[in-house]
Amino acid sequence: MSDALSWDGNWAWALPLIVLTLLLHVVGLALINVRMVRVTMRIRAGRRFFPIFVAVMGITALLATLLLAFEASLWAAAYRSLGALPDGRTAMLYSLNAITAYGHTDLALASHWRLMGALEALNGMLLFGLTTAFLYGHIRQVWPAELQEGAAAQPPRVAQRLGA
Repeated sequence: MSDALSWDGNWAWALPLIVLTLLLHVVGLALINVRMVRVTMRIRAGRRFFPIFVAVMGITALLATLLLAFEASLWAAAYRSLGALPDGRTAMLYSLNAITAYGHTDLALASHWRLMGALEALNGMLLFGLTTAFLYGHIRQVWPAELQEGAAAQPPRVAQRLGA
């Protein structure tokens, strides 16, 4: 019974951090989205769509990565302030390890904080899922329009070969 009670602090710190990072992530992705949509609409009509689109997606992915790194730093600050890890560098490495589910460092939290590390990994799965859906949604929204414009100008070779 005392083991279960020792995890109360994990939940008390982890749940607000999960909510905070999810809210920050949604707001951050929304801000990135506004900028990306503006730029994409400007370049859509241009002849150099592909290289500019690749650059915009690269920058968008970089911004999303920085957003995730900031969120990991919030977890690292919590570990450090709780005394769960000895210094900021170790806390950041542990946090990046947990939030990405990398799992290959030899760092470990004290036994009474280990649930918090697992909850950070759960948070990371949610954040990376949102980021993946965000990036996929943008590619899906913009890319088919470009392919359809190019496909309309060319005869359907595959359909002719199949006898359709």
